[in-house]
Amino acid sequence: MPQRKIIHVDMDAFYASVEQRDNPALRGRPIAVGHDGPRGVVSTASYEARPFGVHSALPSVTARRLCPQLIFVPPRFEIYKAVSQQIRAVFREYTELVEPLSLDEAFLDVSHLRSATLAAREIKARIRRETGLTASAGVSVNKMLAKIASDYRKPDGLFTIAPEQVSGFVAGLPVERFFGIGEVTARKMHALGIRTGADLGLWDEAVLVHHFGKAGHAYYGYARGIDDRAVTPNRIRKSLGAETTLPEDTDDRKRLMLELEGIREEVWNRLQRHEFRGKTVVLKLKYADFRQITRSKTLPAAVESADTLRRVAEELLAAVDLHGRRVRLIGLTVGNSPEACADCVQLRFDFGE
Repeated sequence: MPQRKIIHVDMDAFYASVEQRDNPALRGRPIAVGHDGPRGVVSTASYEARPFGVHSALPSVTARRLCPQLIFVPPRFEIYKAVSQQIRAVFREYTELVEPLSLDEAFLDVSHLRSATLAAREIKARIRRETGLTASAGVSVNKMLAKIASDYRKPDGLFTIAPEQVSGFVAGLPVERFFGIGEVTARKMHALGIRTGADLGLWDEAVLVHHFGKAGHAYYGYARGIDDRAVTPNRIRKSLGAETTLPEDTDDRKRLMLELEGIREEVWNRLQRHEFRGKTVVLKLKYADFRQITRSKTLPAAVESADTLRRVAEELLAAVDLHGRRVRLIGLTVGNSPEACADCVQLRFDFGE
């Protein structure tokens, strides 16, 4: 199989950058796109806000405490979607194999081009010229490495991991930088003495699967710079959600409802960012003893408004009988996308007299 050439393009602080572009008074100032107040969540923070510790998915009250001069700007998703379409039009001039991950990032397979790095440089320049925004790009032989590379010199960065550099690069990479290894998994790896790609490469695949489940197969490959996933233009996302582990276990329903509001806003932001539509809303609760329950509701049509998501989420939580148990984690997911089941047929049976 010929070696792939993959580009990952990631817009820099996309929502915040659009707002600063359109409003000169916001340029050079710390801003957060999102809703201020006790139930708000930061969707995107400008680079001026990030040194204060402000980042996406952070509760607005926390962001305000970290950065008192922070300016909150309500999101304008229709504008972001329009700009995203401009950017995707640029991508498609270079390849038909474009896999959008969200409004502000995508994978491109440019294996047919002589130089992927040159193409990435041109794409960045085109985006800046046509939208007034900057993007960072990563170039390598697979999706995992290209995504890591795009984050390497942000903002407005371009970083290439050439085939002959893969082994050395991966060996020195902290495990937190690998695709799919979040904070919890990284802590578990650290406890096992796995801190870098070189450490991870010493482990047998079966042992990794024993400790990390099916993801262990991917981790084994990642430690060797292997990722066989193809760029899929029509990739169907099955669900999208968010969850949070509470600072302390609680059975206080007002506290749980407040936490749910923050999660709900984050989920709505993600639905907009990823242009995802789903008909089923799932509430997840994990109790102090780690027992987990889910409650769900399927609507006649996809969730089309933040108010609908709020109403259904609150109904699901209100219907749960805690039986005096304390909750340690709460999450919300939207799934059952009409697009994912476009060919499905609803069977109807006539039980008439």
